[in-house]
Amino acid sequence: MPITTDPGPADTEKPIDRARAERLMRLATYAAVAVAGSLVAVKFAAWVLTDSVSILSTLIDSMLDVAASVVNLLAVRHALQPADEQYRFGYGKAESLAGLAQAGFISGSAIFLLIESGERLYSPTAISNTPVGYAVMGVAIVATLALVTFQKYVARRTRSVAISADSAHYTMDILVNVSVIVSLFLASGPGWTLADPLFAIAIAVYILRGAYEVGRDAFMVLMDRELPEDDREKIRQLALAHPKVLGIHDLRTRQSGPDVFIQLHLELPGDLTLNAAHAVADVVIDSVEAAFPRAEVLVHEDPTGVKESRAFED
Repeated sequence: MPITTDPGPADTEKPIDRARAERLMRLATYAAVAVAGSLVAVKFAAWVLTDSVSILSTLIDSMLDVAASVVNLLAVRHALQPADEQYRFGYGKAESLAGLAQAGFISGSAIFLLIESGERLYSPTAISNTPVGYAVMGVAIVATLALVTFQKYVARRTRSVAISADSAHYTMDILVNVSVIVSLFLASGPGWTLADPLFAIAIAVYILRGAYEVGRDAFMVLMDRELPEDDREKIRQLALAHPKVLGIHDLRTRQSGPDVFIQLHLELPGDLTLNAAHAVADVVIDSVEAAFPRAEVLVHEDPTGVKESRAFED
């Protein structure tokens, strides 16, 4: 479950072209579905052999991972479609809609786990075949760690909200799998049979927390929340770097999937010709788009000192 969907500052990696970014995003979604599907199969076998409710919890989580990753795959494919006459700003918000769907899936699995674990608290059951459980959890940790490493790389290069959310989701799965190993040891070694359902309850609570966070972050993108202040300050500095730019105002930003939309007003000397002002704006746009490769930048030129009746406080 996602802890955050912020892939980090725009310049954490060297910018890449749109075609390569789209290939990486598609590959990341296919990898997530493949890994989650494989883990469902091995965890199901481990649950049948051990009858551990902790392993059942990770099995259910992996089944939800498959559903969430399939939704992510479809959403990313949809979000990468180019803008058309009906959707002039593109389809990027499909990623955030997928995030809301993930939150619903994840919440349902957590509630189921709470019910199942509550029953096991009243009827503790001994864990069998723990070596199988250890082996399966070890495989799950290695496979998930490889997936997360690749997803984080893709998220840094593309700024994809969906890939970043999925990466944080699977990062939490690694912690869950480690906790299952601990619960198996406590239940089979010292004989603390209650450790199994108690760990499952803790996992369920953590899952609910993650569901809330991914839903909140997706909602913020859908509501056109501003980019992080570090990014906004970088945009200001890039604009002010031009010697003819005396100031900026009405800076507005938002993100839609991997795409970023930036608009601002440049304050220029009043004696500049229209052609000269246009040339300054082009230089500013080019510098901002170089720093934010997936950005669409809209600039309005204002003569300095002129008060606007509809200025936006930024």
